[in-house]
Amino acid sequence: MWMWALLPVTLAVFGTIGMWAVYAIAVSNNTVNITEEFPFISTCGSYNPQSCLFSQICNICCVLALWIVTIRFQQIRDLGCASNLNTVGLVLGFVSSIGISILGNFQQSVVKVVHLLGALLAFALGLAYFWVQTWLSYYSPPSHDRKWVVAARVIFCSLCTCLLICMLVLYGAGFRSESAICEWALVMCFFALFAIFAAEFRHVDCHKFTVQKKQRINSSDANGVWTIQEIH
Repeated sequence: MWMWALLPVTLAVFGTIGMWAVYAIAVSNNTVNITEEFPFISTCGSYNPQSCLFSQICNICCVLALWIVTIRFQQIRDLGCASNLNTVGLVLGFVSSIGISILGNFQQSVVKVVHLLGALLAFALGLAYFWVQTWLSYYSPPSHDRKWVVAARVIFCSLCTCLLICMLVLYGAGFRSESAICEWALVMCFFALFAIFAAEFRHVDCHKFTVQKKQRINSSDANGVWTIQEIH
């Protein structure tokens, strides 16, 4: 069912537009001054009114990411590649997705320690999750998309790794603007990595959610005779 491919694309497009919308609002109301230094994403989303939008965007991205991680885990299992590594990927994906919500709801200007914890979970564990997906993609059953999907994941994961290291090193050296630029590029690469799932999700047939298959009901007639009925 090709419509499942819209899920990761929606996350990538929504997240990208949302983050730049927060940046535009922060610049327009002079919350940040780009003539002094280029702001971090978290700095743009630290003050009202854009902080509310930033939190909501992160929450929606968190839900979409959790959904994507779950579908991908089941897809790998259905392909006959169930392994401990797939389970590790599920855990990494869940924790990193929760980190997105944490960093969005605990702004750095209010609770900096919790915000940094959320950023660590989202970036570090998120990067580990995508490296796991790269490995699983390489060893999953062959498909028409495997060659370019694996190559794309390797490129973007390598970029993310370099950008994450550069961001930390530059920030520690006092180059805040350069570090912020690395952060923005890192987040955009993460969205691109999510979008790549569209190539694999278009092969997902369906996911059926069954609450209850059938129920046995005991009933009696006017003569006191009990019967058993089955409803589907």
